[in-house]
Parts: sequence; structure tokens; C-alpha cells
Amino acid sequence: MNVKIEESWKEVIQPEFEKPYFKELTNFVKEEYAITSCYPKGNKIFEAFNLCTFNDLKVVIIGQDPYHGINQAHGLCFSVNDGVAHPPSLINIFKEIETDLLIPYPKSGNLERWAKQGVLLLNATLTVRAHQAGSHQKKGWEQFTDAVISLISEKKENVVFLLWGSFAKKKGLKIDATKHCILTSGHPSPLSANRGYWFGNKHFSKSNNYLKNKGLSEINW
Repeated sequence: MNVKIEESWKEVIQPEFEKPYFKELTNFVKEEYAITSCYPKGNKIFEAFNLCTFNDLKVVIIGQDPYHGINQAHGLCFSVNDGVAHPPSLINIFKEIETDLLIPYPKSGNLERWAKQGVLLLNATLTVRAHQAGSHQKKGWEQFTDAVISLISEKKENVVFLLWGSFAKKKGLKIDATKHCILTSGHPSPLSANRGYWFGNKHFSKSNNYLKNKGLSEINW
């Protein structure tokens, strides 16, 4: 795994790349990509960092695993490539934005447009075997993304963290709530959303209100 990562991030997280666990993780990922189909493509594993620089970072959204279907995952949580059918969680995200901000439902499920505005779309695990959800969990990625969240909390201020579902909320224990805005709700998956734990959370307008109050530019969701 050749770690090509945007320069402002590299300065912050380079020490993680030198640690024994990350070297073991690198070996595991290289082997997996050599022997079987894995997602996202190798050059997209760190795409969340490359599209949203550390210096521009304003919002963090935490997902769990990359999508494991053909041509879906491209390195940003909840996002799919242009022309790919929207997965159920993404549909519910767009529906909430529709009612919260009165923005029309978009054709494309590609969230690069968010990333380029300072939204870090971070999966807790950055790779997966094709058609095998969770197959790369507990191999070191979670330790790496925990470190990323801790470093953001420590070195930045006034970042909005959107924690959806119990998994993301656990990751949120590493965030200093005195320096940052933490918004929590149920997960946008149909199971949670249809029980009333997602719709109406207004996280998108709340994020923008917080950023505006801190003198920062709002996200065009």
C-alpha cells in the first residue's frame, strides 16, 4: 500500500505511518489486493484526505465500511461514483437534506462536492473485500482512524462532527466537546431511519448555523 496523501494531512498523521500496527496493516492490505477483488481502488484508499485537506477541514462525517459492490466505493463514506444507484442510507441522507434545507434531491450520489468544501467523509475501515461486508475490520484501520479523529480534535477547533448511529458515536469519544460541535442521531440506514431515529435531525442546517456563528463559510449541501 503506497500511502500518497495530501501534504497538510501528511504533516499531521505521518507518525502513524511509522508505527508497527500500520506496517502490519499495509502488508495485510497489499496481500488482499493481490489475491482478491477489494474496494475502493488502491489509488482511492486515502481519497477522503486528498479531497478534503486538513487546513480546509470543517465537518467530519464518520462511516463504517466502504461499499462492497462493484463500482460503488471510491474512498468517501456514504458516497458512490457517478451513475451508480444510490444505496438506501444515501437516499435517506438526501431526503433529510431535502426537508431540512429545501434542496432538490440530486441525480448523482458522488459526494466529492462536499469533500472539496471541507467535509471529511471518513470510513472507520478504509478497505473491504468485494461482496464481504466488514472483511477488513479489526486489522488496524480502526486504530488509524481513531488516531485521525484524536488529531483533528487536538489540532483543530470549531469542527462539526456528525455522528450517526452507535458505531460513529463510539468513535466520537475521542473528540473534545469544549472545542468542537458534536451532533448525534440514529443512522440513516432504513432500519434506523424508519424507526424515527434519523429523519428530522436537521444536522445539515445545524452544521451550517454553527459554522456561520464561528465566522466560517457554510457547506453547500
